[in-house]
Amino acid sequence: MWTKRWYLLGGSVGILAAVILFAATWESLAAKRPSSYSPVVITEDFASIVARMQAAKPEIMKRHLALLEERYDLSNRPVPGVTMSRGKPIQGGVRVKLPPGVTWQQLAEMTPEEIKAKGLWPKGFLPLPHPNHSEGGMLFPKNHIQEILRQEGRDLTRFDLDFDLPEHFLPEFPPPIYLTTRPDLGDVSQGQVITLQNYFEIFNGILNPKQLEGLRLLLTPFPQQQFNATDDRRSLKPSMGVSCFDCHVNGHTNAATHLLGDIRPQEFRPRLDTPSLRGVNVQRLFGSKRALKTVEDFTEFEQRAAYFDGDPVMATKKGVNVLERGSQVHFMAEFMAILDFPPAPKLDVFGMLDPAKATEQELRGQKVFFGKGRCGLCHIPPYYTDNMMHNFRTERFFEPHVVNGRMMTGDGPIKTFPLRGIKDSPPYLHDGRLLTLEDTVEFHNLVLGTKLTEQEKEDLVAFLRCL
Repeated sequence: MWTKRWYLLGGSVGILAAVILFAATWESLAAKRPSSYSPVVITEDFASIVARMQAAKPEIMKRHLALLEERYDLSNRPVPGVTMSRGKPIQGGVRVKLPPGVTWQQLAEMTPEEIKAKGLWPKGFLPLPHPNHSEGGMLFPKNHIQEILRQEGRDLTRFDLDFDLPEHFLPEFPPPIYLTTRPDLGDVSQGQVITLQNYFEIFNGILNPKQLEGLRLLLTPFPQQQFNATDDRRSLKPSMGVSCFDCHVNGHTNAATHLLGDIRPQEFRPRLDTPSLRGVNVQRLFGSKRALKTVEDFTEFEQRAAYFDGDPVMATKKGVNVLERGSQVHFMAEFMAILDFPPAPKLDVFGMLDPAKATEQELRGQKVFFGKGRCGLCHIPPYYTDNMMHNFRTERFFEPHVVNGRMMTGDGPIKTFPLRGIKDSPPYLHDGRLLTLEDTVEFHNLVLGTKLTEQEKEDLVAFLRCL
């Protein structure tokens, strides 16, 4: 009997050992295989995570800031007499650095194949990585962090990373708010960042009850991937989360950055520059690559998935806010739909320059825009969008390679963003890689092969500042 028991016990131990060995082997294999999912169970102690990431932070930021210095002229050189809607100076000049021994005009004369073969594609025209691309996540400018902390006591500081772009390349803060329903009021923000602390006082009597409730929801923080109450977060203290208007401040943008939630693996995920919500009422596509069809779809998707890197498993773990489509989503969308573009006093009702108000240079720039520059083929007046997606096929100009954890590849189809109010929305392109309008003109001149002269480029920039 005892022999039989020892035999059975030995068999059980053997089976247990085999199970453990199989689990360890599978875990090892799983660690080497790419996965669509983030690790759900955090086994490392939170204090250890903080210490490890804080220790790594200086080297990570040093590496990323070196990349910015290599790609761009980051000096503060505003354009004399040209400002955003509330008076912030606009940065001017081409800031993307050229490869040694070549000019912009020489590049424009080359074919994409020549540029690729000689390795002359400017590094500032390559995709811009997140400050720590392998980690990613929402990252806010310092001015917004300080204001939300002052008003609400909510800290959007990350212990592992700092925002990267200099403040003089960002939109003005706080931005004005213009409403399609009350154009007579002009800027209704009263020069304030709108939060839960002041929205009712400012907007009561201006909005209808549904719009007012929608605004409240847009200002309410909800759990998010890096800011939540679990030990899987990037804030020192448990966090209430992030609100929609923490990125789209005052219905515009503060240039907060993130990674697109739709693409895997990590090195192929584009960085995101927060787009403005101004003029969503005239748009028919939402999300730079997702092509969501309504602002309601966009609002619901953001809460359910984009807040959590597109991973509904993480959303469940960290506390997803499931909005009610028939009322809450509708109310939020109703407020967003009345956010207007800033005034453009030189444009007529067709969105074209009024010759009695525009300068000769601006009128020449308009001619370039609709002619040789070919901008008007996609950016159609009066709001300067065709509500379609286009692929520039930038992969024609360079070989794929990895930079700071980001695979440098073509951008694929990107929606046509409206150009109305464009001077208020730096930096440019979907990932913020272009710091000025001059950079944007040089980029499109090469990608579209339009071969503009230096004077035509200057005239085109002058026109864009009128929109």
